[in-house]
Amino acid sequence: MLSRRGLLAAAALWPLPLRAAEGGALRVGVLPFGTVSWEAAVIKERRLDAAQGFSLDSLKLAGNDAARIAFQGAQVDTIVSDLLWAARLRAEGRPVKFLPYSSTEGALMVAGDSPLRSLADLAGKRLGVAGGALDKTWLLLKARAQEREGIDLDRAARPAFGAPPLLMQKLQAGELDAALLYWTFCARLEAKGFRRLITADEIARSLGVEGPIALLGYVFEESLLQRRPGAIAAFARASRQAKEALAGDEGAWATVRPLMAAEDEPTFATLRRDFLAGIPRRTIAAERADAERLYAVLARLGGERLVGAATALPEGLYFDGAPNG
Repeated sequence: MLSRRGLLAAAALWPLPLRAAEGGALRVGVLPFGTVSWEAAVIKERRLDAAQGFSLDSLKLAGNDAARIAFQGAQVDTIVSDLLWAARLRAEGRPVKFLPYSSTEGALMVAGDSPLRSLADLAGKRLGVAGGALDKTWLLLKARAQEREGIDLDRAARPAFGAPPLLMQKLQAGELDAALLYWTFCARLEAKGFRRLITADEIARSLGVEGPIALLGYVFEESLLQRRPGAIAAFARASRQAKEALAGDEGAWATVRPLMAAEDEPTFATLRRDFLAGIPRRTIAAERADAERLYAVLARLGGERLVGAATALPEGLYFDGAPNG
């Protein structure tokens, strides 16, 4: 049997939850039907936050713009947002950190029986683009089309920018020949027989990225680390445990299913598959190396309007305590 001294020594090595002084609530902003609400629901239902010494509070927000405003106004402690946005904030002097959340990205979708087989086939076609003219996937798609197929999509195709739900409806109605959409919309379309002409991951790899890169992540202020040194590490552990539960336990999806707005089994299955495929599993060093490659391409394509004055990914952007790899 261990002596009392041995027990105390063993206890000192065990990864304990946050100290009481660091506990309390951590506020996360979630969007309607967004996957962050799925993860948050599993954390709460399984009391993963309590096990790590904090309480996760979810604040429902109307959309991405509302989430960014809430974060910048300190109404929430963290949101899931774009790597480029986090990088721009840090480059402009706001010390934020980025914790990888998902590598699942969108795709260029076409009807299952569409004659389109390559980007070169988009010449003269009606092309819907979610996110606007400076959307990162649109910029990367244009770069890929120019470098590999020799086609300028701005001139050769007929791009139209709009909200993802509207573009999805127009593609289904045959009013668009193709649509570049976020992954949840792609999953819903695939369940209805539509197919991916090319994915964001395929585009990124063709431009030098070596692995599945997490372009979405939790963003939080460095000052939170100073006030509550263990808070984000505890949150990262709870987040990872929730993802592991969803990956390995069918019962975890009973909590999530009502939040998914999946009208049928094929839609549910496709959404679940793509969510699980996006769980980050690489080291932070690997994530950063690929992010630097992609950032250089996007800085060249989008310029200051997209990335601000910084020409390289800011130092210190990633949260090094992220439990990846």
